[in-house]
Amino acid sequence: MQPLIHYFLHFGFIAIIAYVYDKENFKINYLILLATMLIDLDHLFANPIFDPKRCSINFHFLHTYYAWVIYLIGFIFTKKGKLQLAFLGLNFHLITDLIDCLWSNSWDISVL
Repeated sequence: MQPLIHYFLHFGFIAIIAYVYDKENFKINYLILLATMLIDLDHLFANPIFDPKRCSINFHFLHTYYAWVIYLIGFIFTKKGKLQLAFLGLNFHLITDLIDCLWSNSWDISVL
């Protein structure tokens, strides 16, 4: 169930976000939100590249708390548009990964 929810949030729920953000530009918004998945390229620098038990949050460099602060500031201080949507996508991506970390570790917040 956990992988299903994780990938639904990454690929399905962002369609809802894209529509709510600006239904006139739903398709391009969805593509922008999909493009924020490129944040996962930082996984290529890990060994092993994929470890289902590893928490991405604060492990991969684009998933650190420092990076997250930049994504939050970017979202707050950019006006509504494609750049703000990209920052929203990055924040949502990390929220999704955070949920996955907590779920994988039986909701133990000490892993963060």
